[in-house]
Amino acid sequence: MHVVIMGCGRVGASLAAALERLDNDVAVIDRDREAFRRLGSDFHGQQVVGMGFDRQVLIEAGIEHAGAFAAVSSGDNSNIISARVARETFGVEHVVARIYDPKRAAVYERLGIPTVATVPWTTDRFLRTLLPEGVAASWRDPTGTVALLQLPLHENWIGHSVRELEDATGARVAFVMRFGNGVLPDAKTVLQADDAVYVAAHSGTVGDVTSVAARGPEEES
Repeated sequence: MHVVIMGCGRVGASLAAALERLDNDVAVIDRDREAFRRLGSDFHGQQVVGMGFDRQVLIEAGIEHAGAFAAVSSGDNSNIISARVARETFGVEHVVARIYDPKRAAVYERLGIPTVATVPWTTDRFLRTLLPEGVAASWRDPTGTVALLQLPLHENWIGHSVRELEDATGARVAFVMRFGNGVLPDAKTVLQADDAVYVAAHSGTVGDVTSVAARGPEEES
């Protein structure tokens, strides 16, 4: 597959190298010719100098027969504009844009452009490394506001209701995995041994939510 990458920073260069190792044909666009030094001598694809949202530059990079386009420059506006041009003007099927501002990510998602919101994604990666398994978010909305996570529970929560857990943590129980099956609980559902409980919580409260759940209900007043 032919892939066009806009932006030859560390991410763009790393992505280009990875795609080449997978036997893809790659073209990289950057307005700074010096940026192509990051590609190294082993890179055999195209190096196109110019703005990634300029139609002629995109054509030079082979956008007309590209199967995928990634916008990973340092500018949110440049990334989303070039991604929209690739999708809407040239009909590229697989398009993704990196977005630094998480508040913009939801807007761009509604425009049909998949985004990688850098700050929430990086935060989740750090959490998965630093914290015990199950604490980091399994999913986060594009704005980084709401997190879905498996909640490690103290054994004393067994026999208590979903309502009690929600009241104590401030989170909302989204679903429970019970005996390998997904269960949509209501407020009266009683927690059982070996339940895997997934909750939705505001991102800024994840630490507090997990702390309360880990202590058990007896210590809450």
